[in-house]
Amino acid sequence: MRITPLTRPNRRVALLGVAATVGLSVAAATLPGAAAASPHAPHRPTIVLEHGAFADAASWDGVVARLQRAGYPVVSAANPLRGPATDAAYLRSVVNHIDGPVVLVGHSYGGTVISQAAAGLENKVKALVYIAAFLPDTGESSLGLTNKFPGSTLGQAIESVDYTLPDGSRGADVYIQPEKFRHQFAADVPADKARLMATGQRPVAAAALEEKSTQAAWKTIPSWSLITTEDLNIPVASQRFMSARAKAHITTINASHAVSVSRPEAVTRIVEQAARTVR
Repeated sequence: MRITPLTRPNRRVALLGVAATVGLSVAAATLPGAAAASPHAPHRPTIVLEHGAFADAASWDGVVARLQRAGYPVVSAANPLRGPATDAAYLRSVVNHIDGPVVLVGHSYGGTVISQAAAGLENKVKALVYIAAFLPDTGESSLGLTNKFPGSTLGQAIESVDYTLPDGSRGADVYIQPEKFRHQFAADVPADKARLMATGQRPVAAAALEEKSTQAAWKTIPSWSLITTEDLNIPVASQRFMSARAKAHITTINASHAVSVSRPEAVTRIVEQAARTVR
């Protein structure tokens, strides 16, 4: 189903913007050094986790804990969610700050970001892992790939908040309506946890979903993909199309879009499969 025009902002969503700003500050604290590596496995690649829209770095907490117990150094990066070019440049700065090989993991729109950020970094980024994520080719957008196949109900669940930049230009941030968040994004997450996720969700710039990718690192870097069959954000047919095109190592799971929260053990297994190929 195609995404419909965004609605005008309301007071409830404006308040959500305050919560999202707080979430940004918390997520930023998870930059390099915050997720400590095990001193017993210095040879292992660093796992860099990039969240997507309507989530934050905390959405990786269950995965981070498991990877750290397995001895991997982990960085759960904050995604600005402003657009593929801007967000990829920011993520590249995080990756360049890390010593040794890296495995990049992206959820949802985070897949678009890692695909662009890793281009040209083949000597450092050794594997890409897509978790219910976009794998765009050059010239494709997240919105275009969402609408390529039927199945997404995101258009009926979102609303927007307009904002004005210092130069006078205007934009819009997109949120999932709180009362629709669990059904749309996290149907297999406990209700109390889903309510917290809805309150702290990070908005994505509407323009970011329409911005076209300029690079596709999955063409030169080995890729893994976890496809979620109960996903209401990215149609499963779209996930399958993108993953097959990228010749990714594919695993399918019966889970919602928020699979890193509802099934962190399954996500961790895919990440470790990719990490074990790094020499």
